[in-house]
Amino acid sequence: MAAIYKPNQGYWTRLMSALGLALIVLMGVAWLWRLLATVRLFGQEPVIGQASAALLVTVVFGVLGYYLIARSPRFVDFLISVESEMKKVNWSTKREVIGSTWVVIGLTTFIGVLCWVFDMFFQIAFTWMGVLET
Repeated sequence: MAAIYKPNQGYWTRLMSALGLALIVLMGVAWLWRLLATVRLFGQEPVIGQASAALLVTVVFGVLGYYLIARSPRFVDFLISVESEMKKVNWSTKREVIGSTWVVIGLTTFIGVLCWVFDMFFQIAFTWMGVLET
């Protein structure tokens, strides 16, 4: 009844999606815990409300995540196709990434210096024309 749809396919994509969802839910639960630190429900200690809300959010999103990542045919087929497409990607080598990074740093520095030079030129020109006062 609770069988996983296509269990032998898309393992890594499903696993990383589940871990990402778990991280987001845990961060949300931590935020909710702090938010409810001073709220008293029915005269109970705040920790009762905090724990109840944390449990409810965790269970709801856990069930939703299980349904999407393990049972929903459309979503699972999407995750499987994502994994198969990612295997086709031609990943850059470390040397190419380092070279591209240096090109970006160099061009950014060049454009920054060029903007500074033009700014200085216009500042001097407008000061000479009397448009700017120093």
